[in-house]
Amino acid sequence: MLEFRYKQVIVFRSDLKLSKGKIAAQAGHAAISAAEEARKHHKEWWAAWLNEGQRKIAAKVKNEKELLSLEQLAKEFALPCSLIVDKGLTEIPPGTVTCLGIGPAPVERIDKITGTLPLL
Repeated sequence: MLEFRYKQVIVFRSDLKLSKGKIAAQAGHAAISAAEEARKHHKEWWAAWLNEGQRKIAAKVKNEKELLSLEQLAKEFALPCSLIVDKGLTEIPPGTVTCLGIGPAPVERIDKITGTLPLL
């Protein structure tokens, strides 16, 4: 089995009850935005993640407060991250915080803050 050394985690708020299509769109925003942060500030992590196959994990938290706490932890651990705030054109009001992309970064660093989160 291939062992991944890098990954990206997309964390969603489970209280929003988004449609599958909305989740997919928001995941895309988070994945691209967080990867861009890694490309700018941790180019070696980004390149290794690309070469490994771009491993992504989708997880969840209960609410916005938990998501914002996780963002703060990611920043404290110097992990590339991107908080996604919706424009409100479809299902939810403008300014709704939907998800957080963390990484790509070394698995052990990301797992320190996301390792116990339930999968989406």
